[in-house]
Parts: sequence; structure tokens; C-alpha cells
Amino acid sequence: MGFIKKLFLPITIPMKFIQEHFKAMIFLLILFLIFAPTTEKDLRPNNLQSISLIGPIMEVSEVLTQIEEAQKNNKIKGVLLIVNSPGGAVAPSVEVAYAIKRLREKKPVVVYAQGMIASGSYYASIWADKIIANPGAMVGSIGVVMQGANVSELMSKIGIATQSVQAGKYKKVGTPDRKWKDFEVNELNKVIYGTYDMFTKDVADARNLDFKKRDIYANAHIFTAYQAKEVGLIDDVGVMYDAKEQLKVMSKVTNAVWNKEDKFDKLMKKLSTSTAVTLHTYFPALVLK
Repeated sequence: MGFIKKLFLPITIPMKFIQEHFKAMIFLLILFLIFAPTTEKDLRPNNLQSISLIGPIMEVSEVLTQIEEAQKNNKIKGVLLIVNSPGGAVAPSVEVAYAIKRLREKKPVVVYAQGMIASGSYYASIWADKIIANPGAMVGSIGVVMQGANVSELMSKIGIATQSVQAGKYKKVGTPDRKWKDFEVNELNKVIYGTYDMFTKDVADARNLDFKKRDIYANAHIFTAYQAKEVGLIDDVGVMYDAKEQLKVMSKVTNAVWNKEDKFDKLMKKLSTSTAVTLHTYFPALVLK
């Protein structure tokens, strides 16, 4: 009897494992079917890279990593930055802008405005070789804002009062527990207009525009794609197909192979963006808008 059991061990052990871990194996099989390459083309290394800048710009570490990797990868001949964003915080917008500027020194970069390229997302795009906007896209809103709620009346109604100890006249600038004083508003204006000067100067330099005429293309004006082309904020009006074709020509690629974004990574990006927006709601900051 023992001999027969040993004889069938190669069969019984796998069967026992399958019975005990059936659900886990089904889960792994589903993951494989979802993420496994479906064609031979999927296995070929891509020579053109698309990078997405979607939603409010708060956390851009992943986008910066993709730009840097595309810059170092000699197999990548050109990069398409797909933008659909209302803008966001100043610092991350500037980070992306200068990462694109460095990338452009190595290989062509085309920006495609899919729906909205405004404020911080426009800043992020200015150093591309070409900016192409969808005919229905909204472009511009080159300006800066800092805003915060005055919750003093609400606090008074529910019986809450703040207290603090600080050194420095301007240390409580921007706090929401009271109306801002004139000298505090002046202090914030100093920052706002300094940032606005930086923004518009970079736009003028990158797009070959006259800084002295910035009220025409900046000043928080909002443009349609065709209007934006007239004032020099974009190069062409077209759809995704046109942007990809332009990049293919500029990159001298005859047989284009595009990257495909990992579905799990895409999900994680959406979650991280939602978290950043939630944090920004409760902790206001200087925003390009």
C-alpha cells in the first residue's frame, strides 16, 4: 500500500497543492491574462515614448522619472507629452518644464494638448519643440493665485478660537482664522507678482514672444486652440494622430513603436493624484492658474 502511495506522489502532491491554492492560482491567471503581452509587437522595444500629464499638478515625481528615463534611453528617438490639466502648484510645474527643456536637448519633444493646457500645465509644456492643441482644447490662463478661506465667523459660531506664538511680523500670513491685514496682502502680492514675472518671462523666452506685450498672451487670458495659435502660445491645431505624425517626422522614425502604459501603474497614478488634490484642498498653496 505504501509503495502505491509513493508511486502516485508525483500526481497527488500537485493535485493537493491545486486544491489548497485554487483561488490564488485563478487570481494569478487573471492577472497574467490582463497584463501579458497580446501581440509580437508588444515584445518589441519602443522607439517613441508618450508621457501623460493629466489632472491637477501637485505630485510629479513619476512624470519626472519617465522624462529622465526617456532622455537616457538611446532607443527612444522622440517623446510625446500628452497634456490635459488645469494647472497646479508652481514648483512641480517648473520641475516638469525644465525637465522637458533638458530632454529637448537630446531628442525632439512634441506636446499634445488633449483637452486643457492651462496655467501650470502650459508652463510645464513651453520648452517643447512643438505644441499642438486639439481644436476643442482650452489654452492659456497664464497667471498666479493664492487663495484661502476666512473661517473666523464659522469658528465663532461653534466656539473655537486659535492661539499661537510666533516670531516675525509676517509669520501668520495666509492663515484662515481671520481676515488678512493690508500689510499681509501686500506681502502675498510681492510673491504673486514675482512668480508671475518668472512665469511670463519663461513663456516669452521659450515661445519667442515679446515680454513687453505679455498682456496680449498672458494676464490669465483663456484662449481656444485657434486663438492660442494666433497669439503664439501653440504651433498647430490638430488631433492626436497629427501630433504623433509630427513626432515621427521630427524623430526620423519610419516604423514607430509606442510604449504602452502599465494598467496597474495607471491606476496608482490616479490614486496618488486624488490624494494630492485632497491634501491641497486643506492646505492651500501658491498656484499657477
